This record gives sequence, C-alpha cells and structure tokens, in this order.
Amino acid sequence: MRLSSNSFEDGARIPARYAFAEHHPETRVTLAGNVNPHLEWDDVPEGTRSFAIICHDYSVPSVGDDVNQPDREVPADLPRVDFFHWLEVDLPADMRSVAEGQFSDGVTVGGKGPDSGSSGSRPGVNDYTGWFAEDEDMKGTYYGYDGPAPPWNDSIIHHYKFTVYALDVDKLKISDGYTGHDAREALEGHVLGEASIEGTYTQNPRLL
Repeated sequence: MRLSSNSFEDGARIPARYAFAEHHPETRVTLAGNVNPHLEWDDVPEGTRSFAIICHDYSVPSVGDDVNQPDREVPADLPRVDFFHWLEVDLPADMRSVAEGQFSDGVTVGGKGPDSGSSGSRPGVNDYTGWFAEDEDMKGTYYGYDGPAPPWNDSIIHHYKFTVYALDVDKLKISDGYTGHDAREALEGHVLGEASIEGTYTQNPRLL
C-alpha cells in the first residue's frame, strides 16, 4: 500500500490548520483549525473488505510534572509514550481517500460525539478524553480526530504517524467507545496491508 496527503508532506511540519492548538505570542497557546488532513491511498491488497485509520503521537512525555510549566522545559531525555489523536474503523472497501474536514472541521469543546464518523465508519475515543478529564472547561469524551497540541514547553519536536490499514473484515469486532489500545488489539490478525506517513509539530517558540 501507499499513503499520501495533499495537506502536508511526509516528514514535514503539519500546518496549524490541522492542529488542535497553536502557539500564541501572548497566551502561549490558542485553539487552532483542527481540520482533519487529506489522505489518499492505493495499491490496496486483494481481499480488502474495510479500512481503519489510526493517528498517534509517539513523542508524548511519559511523566507530566514539567508539562506547560513556565520556568522550565520538558527534558529531551524523558521517556516518551503514545497519544492517540484519531481512531476510525469500518471505512468501506471502495474508499481510497479522506477529504480535508470530512471528519473534523474545528475544535468541539467537550469532544465530538460517536456519530462523527463518515461513510459508515465508527470513530474511537482519542486521548484528549483523559487529558482534559480534570479540566472543567474542556472535559468530555473526544471521539474521532483531534489534531496536535503538544506541550508548549517541550524541548523536542513531536511526531505524528498516520496509518491506514487494509482489513479482511467488513466490520471490526470492537465495542463502541473503543480506545487506541483496543483498536490495536482488535486489528491483530486482520491486517492485509498498511501504509503510513508522518508529520511534525511544536508549540515551543524556540523550535518554531
């Protein structure tokens, strides 16, 4: 399989149009466009019956003690973990592209609902759900796509991996409200092919 995007080049910076938040010179952070990027794929394996999409940031601090603290940066040598930004399963077998804004076109405070899919797809619960759990202004269940918003004081640039999976089932056996870890487990044994592209993003003014 091959995957490409008209929204950003593989390995290049993701424009703020596709991010959840962006740098602001006075407040440090402001909400951004949060538009899902265009994706297009081909060379699909024979026997494909549906597709799934996962986007995750594999550069997220494993410990949050230094995150967004004004007197220091998150150290570069801190171990990093995955943060899931987009989960979508049961995309139809004849689908070959996702249009900009098809799944997300702006920030929805409290999260988009379980009906935010397209073409019969089922969105999963992304990791902003946990991140905002204690924030009275933002908390909720965040389904589908919500773009980059790395710590504004992180000393490294974050990396976002978009992967499209070709599957041998029409409907993936997974419960509604599934998480990224649930999706990865459910995909096992059903992937006929996959393709990925990566983009980078930062809100640290020192790295812009």
